[in-house]
Amino acid sequence: MSDKPNELHPVTKAIRIQTPASQQMEHSTPLFITSSFCFDDAEDMRAAFADETDANIYSRFSNPNVDEFVAKMVALEGAEAGFATATGMAAVFSSMFALLKQGDHLVCCSSVFGSTYAMVTKYLPRFGIECTLVPADDKEAWEKAVKPNTKMIYLETPTNPQLEIIDLEWAGELAKKHNLILNVDNCFATPLLQEPIKFGAHLVVHSATKWIDGQGRVLGGVIVGKADLVKEIYLFCRNTGPSLSPFNAWVLSKSLETMDVRLQRHCENAFALAKALEGHPKISMVKYPFLQSHPQYDIAIKQMKAGGGIVCFEIKGGMQAGRDFLNALQLLSMTANLGDSRSIASHPASTTHSKLSEAERLSVGITPGLIRISAGLEYIDDIVNDIMQALDKS
Repeated sequence: MSDKPNELHPVTKAIRIQTPASQQMEHSTPLFITSSFCFDDAEDMRAAFADETDANIYSRFSNPNVDEFVAKMVALEGAEAGFATATGMAAVFSSMFALLKQGDHLVCCSSVFGSTYAMVTKYLPRFGIECTLVPADDKEAWEKAVKPNTKMIYLETPTNPQLEIIDLEWAGELAKKHNLILNVDNCFATPLLQEPIKFGAHLVVHSATKWIDGQGRVLGGVIVGKADLVKEIYLFCRNTGPSLSPFNAWVLSKSLETMDVRLQRHCENAFALAKALEGHPKISMVKYPFLQSHPQYDIAIKQMKAGGGIVCFEIKGGMQAGRDFLNALQLLSMTANLGDSRSIASHPASTTHSKLSEAERLSVGITPGLIRISAGLEYIDDIVNDIMQALDKS
């Protein structure tokens, strides 16, 4: 149900929010493949550039297809405003670099996507922005990491790929206590399973390439949150250029119309797979947010509506066993993605986090035999059978 009796449910909004139809009265929003937009006269053009109107000027700034996609994401996340970017990493980058400056300090979860880890440890310091990495589950370390010059907290939950769960209610209180911007990567959960803004997040970022697209077709990212923060991000992106293309925005907007039903199947398949893998003799650990064996199970069921579509497990035998497992798969895809209609298997130690040293990988929970499965939409028995036969051969 919606929070207000007569208000449409966010899922309905994601289907029904649409660019106004043209004189052709099309039912499906058309593509606006144009680099720029025309004006009737010089005064209209002046007013647009002076931000006195909402007129489109240039597709790097705004475009009807992009605006429609953003409006849907704002509705789903319960945000005030948003901006779409060319990729998920462009969203992460812009949400930080638009708001942090030389001398500022960032507190970041140590368990983050490999490219995010590289960005905050290698590139932020080049611009005089300090970063302190803290373990996801160590609340005392988070508190101790805050400094007088700290400006932002950044975290993923569930984390990629270890599926650690961070208590968003606690994180919101920490940010409020120290007057910090709470920036949450909500990619793994999507706004359908988790709404960080309700717990105090000021910004939420997504790689729309994943569950939002859902079929591995296009790249995209989005940032939503407080209007004043998003305005600064918009101005930064308007001048630096990491904007989403109209075509990709059109694809992603259409994808949001089916995300609810897709995600239900993803979650059902992932949960069934996790339960099937528990106790397997070649696996030392299975992790899924809604398994009672998950270390943060109580937090997961408090802040998530379902456990998501990712399962990870530790295969005995380390690095070689992990590679042997991938080579033995017959149905699942080996690809650098997740959130696809087709199930995907990956080995983080030799792929997404391979640029880290072994010590760095171990410090953020990337063990040699860790396997990440993105459960697709196939028939669940086929997914389970393929993984089981691969385990037998590894």
